[in-house]
Amino acid sequence: MSKSVMNIEALSQNLFHDTKVYTLAEDETSQIIQVQNDTGDGLMSSYMVFPGVYLMFNDFHMEQCESQFQAEVDMLCIDHCREGRIEQEIKNGAYIYLGAGDLCVDRRMNSGRHVEFPLGHYHGVSISFVLKDANEGINSYIKDFPVDIARLKKKYCDGRINLVLQNEQGLEGILADLYAVPAQIRLPYFRVKIQELLLYLNALEIPATQMERPYFFKTQVEKTKAIHTLMTNNMEQHFTLQELSERFDFPMTAMKNCFKNIYGDSIFSYMRVYRINQAAVLLRRNREKSVLEIAAQMGYDSPGKFSTAFKKIMGVSPLTYRKSSVGLDKKHLDGKERN
Repeated sequence: MSKSVMNIEALSQNLFHDTKVYTLAEDETSQIIQVQNDTGDGLMSSYMVFPGVYLMFNDFHMEQCESQFQAEVDMLCIDHCREGRIEQEIKNGAYIYLGAGDLCVDRRMNSGRHVEFPLGHYHGVSISFVLKDANEGINSYIKDFPVDIARLKKKYCDGRINLVLQNEQGLEGILADLYAVPAQIRLPYFRVKIQELLLYLNALEIPATQMERPYFFKTQVEKTKAIHTLMTNNMEQHFTLQELSERFDFPMTAMKNCFKNIYGDSIFSYMRVYRINQAAVLLRRNREKSVLEIAAQMGYDSPGKFSTAFKKIMGVSPLTYRKSSVGLDKKHLDGKERN
């Protein structure tokens, strides 16, 4: 591999603690790395789009990892979350969360060691600009490109820990195109899209409402995760907000805000979907249990209420779901037998 191309495997070995790192593919301008630990695995697909400009696709199906990354050069980084959620420690005991559609601009100067994925998965892209090389690298492909990366960094990062942009449709339109590109045009297409992204960010007026993303302190995060554990381990029970607030000595408003930022939904909405997803697993795997038994296990005192809630989220009734999953399981088993 050319020395000008970032060696992601070497970088990843230093990025992650207690995590196995494997190279799955590699060529002159790209690498695909798999990372694994006891909570799951992930793929990091990296491309050197220009000298000093790197695009990385992140696909993680894990609960957490320990990052040891510290920026040793002046950088500007853009992170876009397509699906899932990510928790990052941004400074001494303070945490920030990105969810689907969020775009974060930062300098990688305040990154903490511990990274969590509250929903068990995270999918998105990271674009990194090494300031001493990026402008020259872009200009080697397009003369007189009008965006200066250092000025862009000052615009978005000056005096801020980070800046998170939400529901910016122009950015969503640009970034969505990155996720499905034919291999034969991948690099030239990435170059066009990154230039388009830079031009858009350069022209964008930051809305007054787009301030630093609210962050939460360690004690708040720990209490919220304890609330999550209590509810998911006792799904037959329904806890009121008042009960949770008093039990964990957590002011109501702060508790609700912190839960929504970590898990992406209100407490009640999150638990409604969580219960139905767990019920779907039981319907498929525990066929000896009746729908009534599963409904009670999920905290529903009436099969009718359970069926209505299940159909609203899954699109079919519990019985229809169970019957349709029989064919899927048989097909899966037949495939195993043939192999």
